[in-house]
Amino acid sequence: MTERILVVDDEKPLAQMVASYLDRAGFETTQAHTGPQAVELARSFTPDVVILDLGLPGLDGLEVCRRIREFSDCYILMLTARGGEDDRITGLTLGADDYVTKPFSVRELVTRVHAVLRRPRSTTRRPYAFGDLEIDPAARIVTVGGEEVDVTRTEFDLLAALASRPGEVLDRRELVTEVWDTTWVGDERIVDVHIGNLRRKVGVGHIATVRGVGYRMGQE
Repeated sequence: MTERILVVDDEKPLAQMVASYLDRAGFETTQAHTGPQAVELARSFTPDVVILDLGLPGLDGLEVCRRIREFSDCYILMLTARGGEDDRITGLTLGADDYVTKPFSVRELVTRVHAVLRRPRSTTRRPYAFGDLEIDPAARIVTVGGEEVDVTRTEFDLLAALASRPGEVLDRRELVTEVWDTTWVGDERIVDVHIGNLRRKVGVGHIATVRGVGYRMGQE
């Protein structure tokens, strides 16, 4: 089944060039050039990946990201200006999975899309339990105290990576390799932002920080 990519950028020539490269790579693409149009197409086109520029008319990219996360767990790859660290952190907090900094190579962007779509999925069907937290890899469901918790695909993969190696401390690079890709290039602090999101959702006591090393499941 052909994966669908929604390209969102108000610079139409850039959006068309990105879509053209993705089409040649075998994806099905459509484009949006405003914030409201992006949200509408995310509903009707049901993309597997949204490539989302932050500077959009109507609604900015951060608000588009927030609204898409209300109804979709598609991968969201943000396009951010160089030096826009605050925007990157805010976007990741709102549910984006990854980012590419402008100016960028379109071939690199296509490679990054391939990377998120080939992320390894856990083959185990046994749920993991840590106190009142349960992670079901087969159903891709997270519950706390019996109540389902809404997590993104990246958040689930990160939580499952930690849960699959209970008691072990995983550093940022190990988590990037397991959850993103062995070829991923960027700021490894992206892990910290997603861990922060998970702690807000499942409770701070379930994921411990081992200072100077990394993270593990369990209490500090």
